[in-house]
Amino acid sequence: QMPGTARHDREMAIQAKKKLSKTTDPLERLRLKCLGRGSAGIKGLSKMFRVMDDNNSRTLDFKEFMKGLNDYAMMIDKEEAQEIFQIFDKDGSGTIDFDEFLVTLRPPMSNARKEIIMEAFKKLDRSGDGVITIEDLRGMYNAKHHPKYQNGDWTEEQVFRAFLDNFDSPYDKDGKVTAEEFMNYYAGVSASIDTDIYFIVMMKNAWKL
Repeated sequence: QMPGTARHDREMAIQAKKKLSKTTDPLERLRLKCLGRGSAGIKGLSKMFRVMDDNNSRTLDFKEFMKGLNDYAMMIDKEEAQEIFQIFDKDGSGTIDFDEFLVTLRPPMSNARKEIIMEAFKKLDRSGDGVITIEDLRGMYNAKHHPKYQNGDWTEEQVFRAFLDNFDSPYDKDGKVTAEEFMNYYAGVSASIDTDIYFIVMMKNAWKL
């Protein structure tokens, strides 16, 4: 677990649940429901949709959209889901582009925050292929300091895998973290941090940037 993130996660989940009772905007409600699950909540929903996009069209029709929300156990009634769907189905085609959906669902972040997140991502992605893998982490982290490695519970591989799983959705852990997943995760963390300066300091400390 990265320094500070577990605490932010708890704070954010509590804040999100509080705000949920006051908000009537359907998109904001969906965002808060995701954030109520912690930083990886939005990413979890995106993985859910990706699983459902059988033909790789990167689009969803209303039936798929509704099924994705239900499979992810987002308790949303059909009317509210329709309102959200219509926000994205601007041309009335009956399908929505799910990349656009996810970018809009992510809590808004300033460019300064996005830049520091990408800086951390690039530092971790040592091979420069746009995905963080166990191989990337090998040269950067010493797993031998991890308590579970020290007491023999975990192998080096398991230590790295657990680290990557922080950023991966609970429903589809593939041991690879894309820039989008990393950004979605930190959009969640960012939602619980009021000022850019504090967020940037936290990122610099966490990743030694």
